[in-house]
Amino acid sequence: MSGITGTTRLYAVLGDPVTQVQAPAMLNPVFAELGVDAVLVPVHVEAAHLAEVVTGLQRTGNLDGLLITVPHKIDACAFADVLSRAVQASGSTNAMRREPDGTWTAENFDGAGFVLGMAAAGHELAGRRITLVGAGGAGGAIAASVLDAGAARLHVCDPDQGKLSALLDRLAAGRPGRVTGGPAPELERADVVVNATPLGLRPDDPLPFDPALLPPGAVVADIVMKPRETPLLRAAAAAGRPVHHGAHMLSHQLDLYREFFRLGGPGRP
Repeated sequence: MSGITGTTRLYAVLGDPVTQVQAPAMLNPVFAELGVDAVLVPVHVEAAHLAEVVTGLQRTGNLDGLLITVPHKIDACAFADVLSRAVQASGSTNAMRREPDGTWTAENFDGAGFVLGMAAAGHELAGRRITLVGAGGAGGAIAASVLDAGAARLHVCDPDQGKLSALLDRLAAGRPGRVTGGPAPELERADVVVNATPLGLRPDDPLPFDPALLPPGAVVADIVMKPRETPLLRAAAAAGRPVHHGAHMLSHQLDLYREFFRLGGPGRP
């Protein structure tokens, strides 16, 4: 793409805040590489205005897709006509596509991206005990995907009992005895602990948990992408625990986005 013109197709990533989003820096070069006349821009949307912004954007004739980030991944599901299996399992969406008939399909690639990123870094999930901190939009997607990847046991913690209970009910179907939950994380016997909360976006955020309480060798994964070295990951490294950065979850979604948004490219439809 040589520049934005009257034929440029639009994509938007919605969040509050959006200063941390990495998707434009990663997807816009993909558009250019593929010769797709499109651009992805960040759109700052407060929760109180989500409905009017999403419905307004969906009526924009040259807008083909939306990416959804914190804190809108759960509430944005209400604006889709079709929910994928991953969205139904997680209760959240991070990508929405306009169909040729004008309807909207919601998908969620957070969980798949997280699992692919962990595998690429050499972190096995099958047979492992996973603790997930945060039952929000990204947390729900990661929870469903790590169970599908063969995790032996998943413990989810969140202080919001309603949100936690809703996620546990969805996850328990077909997975008897593998999922537990509560207000505090189980750390002492965990093999992998994932921060799926926004804690770490701001420099004065408290740590979501103390990595020094983990057994030796337990992996600490953070889905916060900016800053790259979150306070949690710094504390985990200082405690001698292996760390996994948030950027891996997004970078391993790029091919999934290409397919979902029908962007084509070499060897692709």
